Amino acid sequence: MWLLDANMDVHLAQFLREAGISCETAASLGWKDLSNGHLVSMADGAGFWCLLTRDRLFGEAASRTLKLFPHFAVVVVHLPQRRWQEYREQFMKAWAESPIQPVRGRLIFWPAQPV
Repeated sequence: MWLLDANMDVHLAQFLREAGISCETAASLGWKDLSNGHLVSMADGAGFWCLLTRDRLFGEAASRTLKLFPHFAVVVVHLPQRRWQEYREQFMKAWAESPIQPVRGRLIFWPAQPV
């Protein structure tokens, strides 16, 4: 199950569900104010194994966090934030070219090249 960080558009959860991915948002779980490390800890305990975030600074903390949770994956989505319809189009285009493929124990930047 995937978790969308509080900085991800909540509408994205529906798109992912339609793509067959079970996911929730940090906001819907009341976790939007948790620090990155605590968020991963809570997510892991709740059965999530992948976190999508826009927080590029998470990369600095991810190596330490992923050592503690080696079966967890963090994906930094680096698409510019826009209104939902524009963001959705941008996300769908990137997804069509290369869907997110998280790797447990790793920090992934997606898409590989900015769209």
